[in-house]
Amino acid sequence: MIQLVFISHLSMKHKPTSLLIFFLVVITTSFTSNNKTKTTLVSNNSTINTEILLTKGKTKSLKIASWNIRDLGRTKDAQEILKIAKILKDFDIVAIQEVVAKDPAGAQAVAKIADELNRMDSKWDYRISDPTKSPSVYISERYAFLWKTSKVKLTNRAYLDSELEDVCFREPFIGKFQLKNNTEPFYVINFHSRKFDDNPEQEIIFLKEYSTRLNSDNILILGDFNLNETHEVWDNLYNRGFNPALNNTKTTLKTKCKNGNYLNHHIDNIYYSKNIIPIHSGAIDFVNTCSNLEIARGLSDHLPVYLEYSLN
Repeated sequence: MIQLVFISHLSMKHKPTSLLIFFLVVITTSFTSNNKTKTTLVSNNSTINTEILLTKGKTKSLKIASWNIRDLGRTKDAQEILKIAKILKDFDIVAIQEVVAKDPAGAQAVAKIADELNRMDSKWDYRISDPTKSPSVYISERYAFLWKTSKVKLTNRAYLDSELEDVCFREPFIGKFQLKNNTEPFYVINFHSRKFDDNPEQEIIFLKEYSTRLNSDNILILGDFNLNETHEVWDNLYNRGFNPALNNTKTTLKTKCKNGNYLNHHIDNIYYSKNIIPIHSGAIDFVNTCSNLEIARGLSDHLPVYLEYSLN
């Protein structure tokens, strides 16, 4: 079932003051006994151009997703890898955090996801980072990018940001991409910050330098930040023209339902610079009901978040 809700509003924090149209999409998602899945897109706090909506499929927009897939490696069986691929197949670029580093099964799991995606009507490529240079092997992870080769290309070797390895527990993974038949590059910065009780703002403060360091206003910084978008540390990015794709959107799963609620903190997000034009955004709820929570947590304890956008 699809519900479309249009709400007009005149202004919003970190958004332009011109008339905005907000778009809410809810498509029911659940796991079923025959291993089929349905996917829920929960899209809120999102600006959408109604002309773009009406000409869907004819625009040069891109859909990017970010997902902390908990302990991605040996813990995921073939059916779970397939479910992950089905959730991601409609996006053009995917950034993954928490790929296991100390076991080659982490990189192998990313390759298996790419293999499943390549069976679903589009050609995909991928890159996996080296292990992050973390204070402990138990903190170190790999990152991954996956993308549809018909939509974008990676223009250079994606790399871990060595300039931040001494100040971040897991230094960001940077990819420089281009739309096909377009010379304008954009950067995707994949980041998993230290835990909320380890003061992640001490790492996030350095993200403000990317516009200068990369000499670009086409930047998306995405991942699991262990802080929500209202923390004052983000003002350093907002003052440089960045905006959060999600506002007050819970993205983590509780261990148990309480009063029918299984969602918890809003800490996963996509922060985009001023030349990125948002169309709509949200989180992908692959749980849907409390009865599915235990099975869903076998995939991850985070929901994927996404942004559809175009370049100015």
